[in-house]
Amino acid sequence: MSVALKPTGQDEALTQAFGASLSELYAQAAGPEASAALLRALELRSWLAVAEEQVARVRDRIHDATAADHDMGQLLADDLRFDAQWMEAALSARDGYATALGELLRTMPPPGACPERPVQLTGPKRTTTLPPAPAPARAGAARERRL
Repeated sequence: MSVALKPTGQDEALTQAFGASLSELYAQAAGPEASAALLRALELRSWLAVAEEQVARVRDRIHDATAADHDMGQLLADDLRFDAQWMEAALSARDGYATALGELLRTMPPPGACPERPVQLTGPKRTTTLPPAPAPARAGAARERRL
């Protein structure tokens, strides 16, 4: 399944920030005039979808291994430690991508707002030049004046 179709914990915030559904946002991103913010947001969303899927996989593996109907003789501490490390890595990645996406959405202007453009000066360009530097004194010129 494509990451574009996987739900994430940030989808509602994403659609609210851009004022469109996910399918519309992906269609906009494929166009030539897609904003950098939209492209970054969808890229972060894709990474978030993968990280959330990893969290779910490790969680399910731990649940299966510790299920009441599972043979306790097959439960190994090393396997659980390894799964705990995987879970820590997956949760860290998920939290990092969710934070980055949330920060991007928080700093964006509201949907439909025109971003401010910097003021452009339209006056004539001025070139400032310095006066020419004085010519260096010749070594023999001081001797000639004394004579």
